Amino acid sequence: MKKFTEQFFAQPPRLFIGLVLAFGTLALYWPVTGFPFINFDDNEYVFENPVTRAGLTWHGLVWAFNGIHVGNWHPLSWLSHMLDCQLFGVNAGAHHLVNVLFHIANTLLIFSFLRSATGAEWRSAFVAALFAWHPFHVESVVWIAERKDVLSTFFWLLTLIAYARYAQSSDMWRVTGDAATAPCATRHSSRFYILALICCTLAMLSKPMAVTLPFTLLLVDLWPLKRIRNSEFTFQNLKKLLVEKIPFFGLMIALCAVTFFAQRSVGAVSPVELSCRLGNVPVAYLRYLGKTFWPTDLALVYPYVYHWPVAAIIGSVLLLAIFSAVAVLQLRHEPWLAAGWFWFLGTLVPVIGFVQVGAQSMADRYSYLPSIGLFIVLVWSAAEFCAAQPNGRFMLAVIGGSALAGCVLVTSVQISYWRSSVDIFLHAMQVTQNNYVAENALGKTFEMNGDLPRAVVLYADAVRLEPRFVISQYNYGLALIGVGHKAEAFTHLAAAAQLDPGNADAQFNLGVYFLQNGRAADAANCFNATLRLRPDAVDARTRLAEALAAQKKFSEAAAQYRAALRQQPDKAAIKKALADLLTAHPDLH
Repeated sequence: MKKFTEQFFAQPPRLFIGLVLAFGTLALYWPVTGFPFINFDDNEYVFENPVTRAGLTWHGLVWAFNGIHVGNWHPLSWLSHMLDCQLFGVNAGAHHLVNVLFHIANTLLIFSFLRSATGAEWRSAFVAALFAWHPFHVESVVWIAERKDVLSTFFWLLTLIAYARYAQSSDMWRVTGDAATAPCATRHSSRFYILALICCTLAMLSKPMAVTLPFTLLLVDLWPLKRIRNSEFTFQNLKKLLVEKIPFFGLMIALCAVTFFAQRSVGAVSPVELSCRLGNVPVAYLRYLGKTFWPTDLALVYPYVYHWPVAAIIGSVLLLAIFSAVAVLQLRHEPWLAAGWFWFLGTLVPVIGFVQVGAQSMADRYSYLPSIGLFIVLVWSAAEFCAAQPNGRFMLAVIGGSALAGCVLVTSVQISYWRSSVDIFLHAMQVTQNNYVAENALGKTFEMNGDLPRAVVLYADAVRLEPRFVISQYNYGLALIGVGHKAEAFTHLAAAAQLDPGNADAQFNLGVYFLQNGRAADAANCFNATLRLRPDAVDARTRLAEALAAQKKFSEAAAQYRAALRQQPDKAAIKKALADLLTAHPDLH
C-alpha cells in the first residue's frame, strides 16, 4: 500500500485528476440548474431581450457587432446567449448549466497549461482546484449575465496554451540551430502563433477586460516558459519579445478605444472625482486580496465608497509596494512570485477604478481571472516551503486538503444565496452597509412581483442613501406615479433626467409626465432627446406627435406619425391617430 501511495503521488494519473476536477465542480454547482434568472442584468441580456430570445439570426449577428448594448461592446458573449436561446429557449437552468460547463473547461485548461509548462502535476492540479471551487468565483459562474467572464477566460486560457506551444516550437530550433528542421519548425510555430492571435481576438470580443492579455503573455515568457533568464535579461531580448507581440498590442489598443467611447457614450463611465478614484484603487486591491484569502461577506454589489480614510489609502499603497518589491527581489530564485503577483495586479487594471464604470467599488466577478495569479503564488510558495520541512508532503496534503474543503463548504453556501433575486439582494444588504444598489434592485424585484408599496419604500431609502444614483431616482419616480403621487414623482424623474441626460428611458418618462400635465413644449423636448439617443423608439415618436399636435403644430405632428408608420407599418393605433389628425385638418393631406 505504501509503495502504491508513493508511486501515485510521484506519478499521478492525469485522467484521474481531470475527472476529479470536472465532476467535483459539476457536483458543487449542480444546484444552480434549478435556479431562475435574477432581476439584475439577466433581463437585459436574456429573458426580456427580444433580439437574444430570437436565437441566432442574421439580424442578431449584425446587432451584436454593430452596437453598444448594456454599456459594453462584447459581441461574442451576445452570440453565446443567442445560441443558448436557440437551443434551450429561456430555460434558466440550461443557461446556468452552460456557464458551469465553461467553468469546468476553464479549470481543465488551467491544469493543462500549468502542467505542460512546468511539469508540476500536483501543484498545477491544486491551482486548478482552487480556481474551480473558490467562493470568490461563484458570481461569475452562477450569474447568467456574466457569461462574458467564463467565455473570455476560456479563450484567454486557449491563447496561453497556443502561445506556449508557439514559444516552445519557436525556441527549440533556435536553440538547436538545426538548419534542416528550421523551415518545418517555423511553419509549426507560426500555426500556433496564428491560433494564439485568433483566440486572443475571441477573448477580447467576449469581454473588454481581456485587453491585458498581451501583458500576461510577457509574464508567462518570464515564468513558466522561462524564455528570459536573469543572465539573459537584456534590452535586446526584451525588444524581441515585445516586437513579437505587436499584433496582440494592436488588438488591445483598438478594443480599449472602442470600450472607452462605448461606455462614455451610454453614460456607463461614472463622473467620480479623480481623487476619489485614485484613493479607491489601492484599497480595492487590498480588498480583493483579503477576500481571496478569507472569502466572507461576499455580495453581488459593493457600493462605491467616495472617501476612504487617508490611513487606509497610505497603508494599502505601502503593502502593495512591499509585496511588489519582494516579488522583484525574489525573481532569480522564485520567479513564480513575480509572474503570479503581477498577473493579479495587471489583469485587474481595467476594472480597478482608474476609469470608474458603474456604481460598484469592486466586484467578485472581476476576480475570476486575476485570482489565478494569486493561486499560483500561494501553491508554488507553499509547496517550496513544505518541501524544505520534515514530513513536508504530509503537511502540504493536510493544509491543502483543509483549504479545499473550506472552499467547497463556503462556495456551497454562497451558491445557495442565488436561489432567487430576493435572496441575493437581501444577502447583499445584510453583509454590506448603505447598499443603495441592492435596495434599488430588491425594490424592482418587489415591483415586478406586484408589491408596489414595498418597492416604493426601498426606492425611497435607496434615493436617501445616494441621491446621485440615477436608476433609483428613475424607479422611484415611476413607482410614485403608480401609487398616485404624481407631483412628488416629477421631482425624481427630473432628477434622473438631469443626472443622466443620456438615459433615454428617463427622458421618455419625464416627457410622458409633462404631456399628461399639460406641458406639451417640455414634453416635446424630452421626446426629441429620447429620439436622439434611440432613433428607432416608435413610442417616443408617436408621443412627440401628440405633443406637437397639442402645440397646434399639426404638420410637424403628421410628419412624425408618418415616420412612425414607416417604422411600424402595421400598428393600428398609429394609423388611427394619423387618420384622426388628417380628418380634423384636411389641409394636411
